[in-house]
Amino acid sequence: MQALFPPDENFHLDIAALRGPDIRFFAAVDGETCLGTGALALRGGYGEVKSMFVAETARGRGVADAILRRIESEARALGLTSLKLETGAGLDAAQRLYTRHGFTRCGPFGSYPDAPSSVFLQKPL
Repeated sequence: MQALFPPDENFHLDIAALRGPDIRFFAAVDGETCLGTGALALRGGYGEVKSMFVAETARGRGVADAILRRIESEARALGLTSLKLETGAGLDAAQRLYTRHGFTRCGPFGSYPDAPSSVFLQKPL
């Protein structure tokens, strides 16, 4: 993400933040190889999808679908009413993934600015 977007429009979580009590972190693995990751950030009644990434060698194998289903399952189990996310303009494969899973465009939420490189999506649960 750091290579794709300017620093003031890069909203990824660092490793310390991913270890926080408000984060549920998931990884898809094959043996000892990490194929992809994703996180659910608990945000006062809704969940935010964070840190979705699939290794280039694992793309096209359904890894992102599986991680996103797991995040949604966890959000439902926690009684959250919706999922929201911010992704980058130009990350077309990511946007197609989220659209397939029922996400629709929305405006900025939480503390996000209305950055030109951001696309905001939501899904009621």
